[in-house]
Amino acid sequence: MARRAFPLALPRFRGKDKEMASAVEIDAMRRALELARRGPRGLNPQVGAVILSPAGDILAEGYHRGAGTAHAEVDALSQLSPDAARGATAVVTLEPCNHTGRTGPCALALIEAGIARVVYALDDPTDAASGGADRLRAAGVDVESGPEADAAEQLVRDWTHLQRTGRPHVTVKWAQSLDGRAAAADGTSQWITGPDARRDVHARRAQADAIVAGTGTVRSDDPALTARADDGSLLEDQPMPVIVGESETASDAAVRRHPRDPLFYSTHDLHAVLEDLAEQGVQRVFVEGGPTLASAFMREGLADELLVYIAPVLLGGSRLALGDVGVPSIDAAKRLSVASVTSLGDDLLIVARPAVPGPRSPETVPATAGENEGVA
Repeated sequence: MARRAFPLALPRFRGKDKEMASAVEIDAMRRALELARRGPRGLNPQVGAVILSPAGDILAEGYHRGAGTAHAEVDALSQLSPDAARGATAVVTLEPCNHTGRTGPCALALIEAGIARVVYALDDPTDAASGGADRLRAAGVDVESGPEADAAEQLVRDWTHLQRTGRPHVTVKWAQSLDGRAAAADGTSQWITGPDARRDVHARRAQADAIVAGTGTVRSDDPALTARADDGSLLEDQPMPVIVGESETASDAAVRRHPRDPLFYSTHDLHAVLEDLAEQGVQRVFVEGGPTLASAFMREGLADELLVYIAPVLLGGSRLALGDVGVPSIDAAKRLSVASVTSLGDDLLIVARPAVPGPRSPETVPATAGENEGVA
């Protein structure tokens, strides 16, 4: 079939000690990132590859379609006849792997295909697969790294986190009143926040691989745990519902009608839950399960990101948005770094992450923490 061609390559500019990627190669990397996004999130990273002729024409494209299938480089090479890639440039979003798993090492496949130059965006963070660039250089292949590294890093951020920590990235969400409550004295909580905030929550649900709630929330709120549009229709991407706790979930619970089969964990061991989810390829977890579960994730140090939706309303009473997070004294306070503050209609969304430990200013005034807005 006809192949899209980029404009003829601009001259490459040589830095202090290495040759930089050309404009054509950078354009090809952006195309490779587009291809990578077609692949599924799971045990393996999303990777795309483009093979360029010496003149800058696209010879082949490929991407990784999931664990056990050909890697992106091999997928692209498989579309070419023998020797068609000799002297060509391979542009890949992640450093070609250097290990044999269910498939062979991509670095070796590129060498055997006669690839003369490899441009990749991001170093492979895993001990098992890294080293592909060194292997290529040792075989006489010209290797350049770094183009579009920020975009590539963002694409595989959750997978990288999984490799580094052995568990999925965890976002904990709750909604609260200005005085830190997420329910009135009678337990009613739908809705504290307005439609803009709730729309944002559903968009974020759709971006997660799994949504986690506790059995208490399922029993009291009967949430569907789906990602929905304003008209109530289901969004295309749906998180897998995960229910944690020892109580039985009713046979007619809304979550049992979820478009994806829910997982039930009769345990309070959150580390074990996350470990099992990781083994199933879950990279991103969205926790939306009420104050008990949110507090447990905080207490165990398992929250990588907090989404706190704050409505300009006062509720008073004892139904706090957060319970015991394991802070016996102010010296043990869980310090956070605010990543962003966004207005959503009349509400505010604060995105915060655990702060890097460091000296604390003596004049810093601690803020008191505030039950989670009803989940649907």
